[in-house]
Amino acid sequence: MPSRRTGGIKIMDKITRRFFLGASTATLAIAAIGLRPALAAAGGEAPMLKALVDAGTLPALADRLPKNPMVVTPLHDVGKYGGTWKSTIVGGGSLSMLFRYQAYEPLVRYNPEWSGVIPNVAEKVTSNDTATEFTFKLREGMKWSDGKPYTTEDVMFWYEDVFSNKDIEVTNQDHLIIGDDRAVFTKVDDLTFKVAFKNPNGLFLSLLAWADSDQTTRFPKHYLSQFLPKYNPDADKLAATAGLSGWLQLFQKKSGAALEDDFFTNSEIPVLHPWKMKVAPGESTEHAIAERNAYYWKVDTAGNQLPYLDTIDYVLVADAQVLLLKCLQGEIDLLDQYIGTPTNKSVLFDGKDKGDYGFYTTLSTQPNEMAICFNMTHPDKVKAELYSSKDFRAGISHAIDRQAMIDSVFVGVGTPSQAAIAEGDPMYNERLAKQFTEYDVAKANEFLDKVAPKKDGDGFRLDSSGRRITVVFEQDQNRLEMVDMMQLLMPMLKEVGIDGQLKLIDRSLWEVRIRQNMDYDATTNRFGGGIGLAAFLDPRYFVPFSDNAFYAPGWQIWYNDKTAANAVEPPAQVQEALKLYDVMKSTVDDAKRTEAFKKILEIAADQFYTVGIKIPNDAYGIVKNNFKNVPAKMPNSFGYPSPAPTNPEQYYKV
Repeated sequence: MPSRRTGGIKIMDKITRRFFLGASTATLAIAAIGLRPALAAAGGEAPMLKALVDAGTLPALADRLPKNPMVVTPLHDVGKYGGTWKSTIVGGGSLSMLFRYQAYEPLVRYNPEWSGVIPNVAEKVTSNDTATEFTFKLREGMKWSDGKPYTTEDVMFWYEDVFSNKDIEVTNQDHLIIGDDRAVFTKVDDLTFKVAFKNPNGLFLSLLAWADSDQTTRFPKHYLSQFLPKYNPDADKLAATAGLSGWLQLFQKKSGAALEDDFFTNSEIPVLHPWKMKVAPGESTEHAIAERNAYYWKVDTAGNQLPYLDTIDYVLVADAQVLLLKCLQGEIDLLDQYIGTPTNKSVLFDGKDKGDYGFYTTLSTQPNEMAICFNMTHPDKVKAELYSSKDFRAGISHAIDRQAMIDSVFVGVGTPSQAAIAEGDPMYNERLAKQFTEYDVAKANEFLDKVAPKKDGDGFRLDSSGRRITVVFEQDQNRLEMVDMMQLLMPMLKEVGIDGQLKLIDRSLWEVRIRQNMDYDATTNRFGGGIGLAAFLDPRYFVPFSDNAFYAPGWQIWYNDKTAANAVEPPAQVQEALKLYDVMKSTVDDAKRTEAFKKILEIAADQFYTVGIKIPNDAYGIVKNNFKNVPAKMPNSFGYPSPAPTNPEQYYKV
């Protein structure tokens, strides 16, 4: 991990460090995925469920669990049943964050150490030697939260009626697409299906485990088919009753196929998760509540059905400052998002006794603390031309006093850097990391004079059409460190003749504006992979392969669908990088993958897609003293997605 000042590698647990820094292979993932824990003997269940069984309103535990439930080893102790996990949604929120807490249940998943991929919903996975065919065996007797069986019928429903339906938009499925090669699913029997590719897909299993990528475990056919005309001729009437334009809009809202946030606003949809929404976000102005799934298919080593906790209560707070107060008052059980900032650390430390909480460390896997993304595919052709100029971005970069930002926002801790692979990682590219990071107003003006030499009477530069260069930066208002950095940036831009305007918006609006819109000037982000396999799986700042490429949304659309209305053909060198990314995904040869990634990084250095600020720091979260089985350290990544692989179903309260 990047150190606080030197940018070197911190010592981590050997197995975790090996995963981050080693070149992961399909062979490694497939070997790990063949392992199964020993099955536990029959154990207990939550008192609230036993009461339902005794009353005859719920089947017995043996009839609710699959034949071979997944066995989760508690981190420290076999827990006790009961209690509520007190959590939060900030502002309108990015509801996809809830995957971190209650909904990370793909076919295969990362283990807690992030050292490999293990079975999850799928009991077993095998692959041929060329990684062109993968066979998945599901767990016999596994059920959705409403007690209906989960089988290959559900998987094939998603594949045939959703993924293969040209009318329905799906997101985050790049693990199933390499260039023009789309995965083909074939049903073998009720518990077995195959996924085949024309060409090798060496990163398939690792990508399948990534955050919220796997939709095959989230589409119950018996529930969602009612919203498709193929199964229900009255689907449009259902949509009209709901005040929606037609079946397509209704299906997207009910399933979350295109926008993960929608998935959590539907409290009716059956799930495979440990907790199911009882009061969905939007159904209350104060709380969203998830309640235990009586048919959850995991047990602890004593055979007790998980989860231990009865409910998760997400209190809705207006902003991060309100959240900080609730943490200090002891009203939040476990959290790192929005509050784990350097400036909050001393306040939270002073309040830990009164709030009855401690701390855990979140290990950085990001390529930068903040990447500034100018929209190079802006629909305004003049702006697109300006933002696409490397000279423009280099000038902006030289205008930034990074050390002043580090001193002010990060209490002096950090090293200036562009978005790059961590120093010490085998993929580290010094040119990519260090170019244009020197604070030099003269150099900044020299670069900017090449693209916008004329100024108005107030000293602001003019674009090629004679307009003042005004850049509106649309920023998630609750990412406080980034807000602070951007506020410091505005006068720095003015000094070199750029009219910077900071527009702070709620995260939910930001998600819509940036992910579903191309008409924005610039934004910022900090997520993505900056070390080891995290970089291989999410190289968003090094190649525009997904909708996280906020610096060129039109390019990523072109890569994923060249016929799409908003697709913008990238320059030749960027197209070369995208072809190399296809090589990275497809090959089972570590050396070939490494070679391709190094070339991608060289192209990224040539292109200079984004403007970074500093090497990211490790951060922290708070955990109440009575909240148990939480590790002292965990990777900080949405892709991981922390804390989900640490098995929140085995958290408990005393």
